[in-house]
Amino acid sequence: MTPPEPGASPADSAKTRSPSSLSDFFRKIFIVAGVEVLKLRHDPSELIMRAIQPALWLVVFGEVFSRMHTIPTGDLPYVDFLAPGILAQSAMFVAIFGGMSIIWERDLGIVHKFLVSPTPRLALALGKSVAGGVRALSQALIVYLLAMIMGVHINWNPINLLVVIIVVVLGAMVFTSFSLIIALLVKTRERFLGIGQVLTMPFFFASSAIYPVSVMPSWLQVLARINPLTYQVDALRLLMINGGTGNHALWLDFVVLVSATLVLTIIAGKLYPRAAI
Repeated sequence: MTPPEPGASPADSAKTRSPSSLSDFFRKIFIVAGVEVLKLRHDPSELIMRAIQPALWLVVFGEVFSRMHTIPTGDLPYVDFLAPGILAQSAMFVAIFGGMSIIWERDLGIVHKFLVSPTPRLALALGKSVAGGVRALSQALIVYLLAMIMGVHINWNPINLLVVIIVVVLGAMVFTSFSLIIALLVKTRERFLGIGQVLTMPFFFASSAIYPVSVMPSWLQVLARINPLTYQVDALRLLMINGGTGNHALWLDFVVLVSATLVLTIIAGKLYPRAAI
């Protein structure tokens, strides 16, 4: 045991004797995430309802625009081009309403219990974000099944599949963190739902999910290049589709997604005490 330094307070001495704070930090993150994921057991119908939207986009929108040949996708059939975008979109739609859980927890008095516990605020925010990423994986399964049925040329390389999972989780973490910030600022279910519904479509249409960035007007291209969803779609298109290509290097897509997750989660952690006000 390392003796305390001269003049050190008892608290400082306790810190020197404590076990790894980093491992404890991650343990608390996964506890919070586990609690959130277990909520699906009480309402599995949510996953079924979430399957409707990607099915409509792929089957209706994809088939119609495949016949029209109006969107330049190079050598890729339009449905192949669209499938990664719909995966990113459906994962975002799940994640963008993840902040609702904080409002419910505040109304039930659970937030106060979290805030008086020794759990760091950043761990609380990260736990919610990780849970949002895990919940979004259900959308990946749904979109892959639909894509198989529609004859999309999927890349089944195990490494690619693993990286696709990571990209889906990272992208969902970005929008879950963003959702937490909105929930902590507006505090009411009605305002939160209204803002969430207003923001989802701009994020979706100002990305490369359903058409290439190159066909957008210049002002929309600027928005697309600062939109994390664009980078998630770019990585998924490169990894998920045989013959798929990206507009950016894969490492850049990861840097943007990881950086956005960290920045937004830190902001959410700083704002977390507002949930009790």
